[in-house]
Amino acid sequence: MSKVILERENGIAWLIINRPDRRNAVDYDVIEQFNNILTEVEQSNDDKMLVITGEGTNAFCSGGDLSVFHKLETKEQSSEMLTKMGKVLHRLFFFPKPTVAFINGTAVGGGCEIATACDFRLASSHAKMGFVQGTLGITTGWGGASMLLERVHPTNAMQLLMSCKLFSAKEGLEAGFVNHIIEEGQHREGCKEWLSPFLKQSLPVLMAYKKKYTNKFSKDLLLEQILNEIDDCSTLWESDEHHQAVQRFLER
Repeated sequence: MSKVILERENGIAWLIINRPDRRNAVDYDVIEQFNNILTEVEQSNDDKMLVITGEGTNAFCSGGDLSVFHKLETKEQSSEMLTKMGKVLHRLFFFPKPTVAFINGTAVGGGCEIATACDFRLASSHAKMGFVQGTLGITTGWGGASMLLERVHPTNAMQLLMSCKLFSAKEGLEAGFVNHIIEEGQHREGCKEWLSPFLKQSLPVLMAYKKKYTNKFSKDLLLEQILNEIDDCSTLWESDEHHQAVQRFLER
């Protein structure tokens, strides 16, 4: 079964990370399939909006799959993986159609980075989120910090990044990270209801406004910032602190 699923419904392209047994964690297959689906949706004349979510109701995405990525020990090894996903999220940030992260459950670490790359973030009322990378002795490694500083007030961004705390959907709304809370039980229907005003517009209109927004940013500059962020993360990745933290995580 595919680890990333594409479902289409009345102008919405649902990109669903389909690894519920791993809390929808990202491995190499997910990176490749995620990128392929971006290409498919970008080329479609029927898909007006892209919604990214996780399978089930427990997890949006738990970040990188440490059961796979713990084998990466050196800066060079980790940098290769981080760069692959960092470039995918850079692409997502500049995606020509509106993008939405439907945070249907827990989103931690790289899961928050994926959500940050989207234009909008909707969260189920029970969802918990957190940029918890610091608890593993590393920083965000897929460009999350660089993108978060463009999405919310810098002070709020630094608080979310440096505290490494989990926060609720309500706290995310107050910080400007979450745009709307979907009550528990509404799930996809609540998401579709929020999207309905957008879907009444034509694809050219939506894409024109999206272009107006992304034109504010330099693609090259943001990519440079993301690559610098990856360099910071990969430097910390090979530290004893990180390897020991990962080992403790895997032994829980």
